[in-house]
Amino acid sequence: MSVWKYLLIAFVTIIISAAFLVNIPRIAILEETARNLVFHVPMWFTMFACFAAGMVYSIKYLSTENPNDDLKAETASMIGVIFGICGLLTGMVWARFTWGAWWTFAEPKMNLSAIALLIYVAYFILRSAFDDEQLRARLSAVYNIFAASTVPFLLYVIPRQLPSLHPGADGNPAFSDMTAVELRVVFYPAIIAFFLLAYWIGNLRYRYRRIHAKLESQQLEF
Repeated sequence: MSVWKYLLIAFVTIIISAAFLVNIPRIAILEETARNLVFHVPMWFTMFACFAAGMVYSIKYLSTENPNDDLKAETASMIGVIFGICGLLTGMVWARFTWGAWWTFAEPKMNLSAIALLIYVAYFILRSAFDDEQLRARLSAVYNIFAASTVPFLLYVIPRQLPSLHPGADGNPAFSDMTAVELRVVFYPAIIAFFLLAYWIGNLRYRYRRIHAKLESQQLEF
């Protein structure tokens, strides 16, 4: 394993440890749950980046019809879903200790986040529905572009138009209230750490899919 991977493991470990150990300011309503900022928000940022990368590779595939671009789009979208689920779970944990419930249908951001992830689940169901590789890749690319285009509306535009319990809405503490030095020192490195972790996992997944595709093509030749 490369040196940078050991460094990344150490980096992520330090970030997670610091998130629990660093002294943070007392913020009304949020209290100790403000520590979730270090996990929840960087996970969402990473999800956005992965979905954007998936859309770029899908557009590239439609232009070049290079199967590697299709694999990259699939990989980026899968990593995005993983981080999206982690972001949703950390949000649920935060909701349990702040709102008193794991889930509330009164919160549009939670509901719309789940819908966004389900749209991407449908992307993988679509991919499994076709045996023809070119047809699958082409339809998947078109759908992936559509899926990525819905994310900003579902997670940012629409929630801002509706009453919300989420921080930053209706007088609740927002990110600007949590920018004490103690949190910023951990928060910004956490974004870098999760981005690098997503790249590492995605790289492993992509290499595995390429090897699997080559083995399948060799079996078909024989």
